Amino acid sequence: MVNWPLEIVRAVLLTAAVFTFMAVVAAMFGVLLERKVGGWIQSRLGPKHVGPQGLLQTVADTIKLLQKEHIEPRAADRAIFNTAPLVVAVAGLMSWVVIPFGTLGDRVLVVRDLNIGVVFFAAMASLTVVGILAGGFASNNKYALLGGLRSASQMISYELPLAMALIAVAMEAGTLSTVGIVEAQAGWFGSFAFRQFPAFVIFLIAATAEVNRVPFDLPEAESELVAGYFSEYTGMRFALFQLGEYGEMFAMAAMATTLFLGGWKGPVLPGVVWFLLKMYLIVFLLMWVRWTYPRYRLDQLLNLSWKVLLPAGLVWILITGYRVTF
Repeated sequence: MVNWPLEIVRAVLLTAAVFTFMAVVAAMFGVLLERKVGGWIQSRLGPKHVGPQGLLQTVADTIKLLQKEHIEPRAADRAIFNTAPLVVAVAGLMSWVVIPFGTLGDRVLVVRDLNIGVVFFAAMASLTVVGILAGGFASNNKYALLGGLRSASQMISYELPLAMALIAVAMEAGTLSTVGIVEAQAGWFGSFAFRQFPAFVIFLIAATAEVNRVPFDLPEAESELVAGYFSEYTGMRFALFQLGEYGEMFAMAAMATTLFLGGWKGPVLPGVVWFLLKMYLIVFLLMWVRWTYPRYRLDQLLNLSWKVLLPAGLVWILITGYRVTF
């Protein structure tokens, strides 16, 4: 017999914990980390003035955004305009529901171990497209609309190779549960980073495009689109788009850790520590790529997805199926 009041209380508390973790760590610490990593790669200091070594710079930026005026374009669709940032932020946070952080005794630290966890993650990642497209459309701004359309075409294109990588891993593990996929990996050399290396590469490239990061940040191409789909957003509405982007980036890194790096598994250290170390290694890689490579053209971006990653993903699924069967 399910105790529904207890389940509801648990769901509310876990949601608050995940939202707090993502709002503080993924958004505030993530922005500071990105600035410091960018400064290191480009041989400059990065933020230094607010707080010791610039540690409070993101806090100051957050306070500034909270004080900014909320401006709505005169001809905007108010309901959709105000809802779009929430859709993006919530979709980025909902992806964390199926991410297992580690173990506490015999219990796995995960909000919900769904038997279709991988499918749920893909669905939440796809929901971001709706918010971005709605924000660009509702702004009644041609540049924002073009940014939203470009973002939709990019993200839908790269969801397909991302799904190919997820399918290959699920076939290898024999389950769609994220906890089951971690348990199917034994040790570092038994992780799917080696056994599913092509899927690992496809996943990382597709995940970079899915969260609109360089070299796949065409939706935010400021040289031709002002600022892309969020051109008309100010204050905390603008910050919610950034929260969704960073939440999705950290979620992609966490899912890559779960699918390919053995999740929380590792010697000596607690499982949560191993999980965070691996996740931040992927985050650092994504930041390194951002500050290293130039932006792709739209035709190059779409050709990479449809002509390279998608055929490679299909071929690798066939190879994985042959290996699993025989």
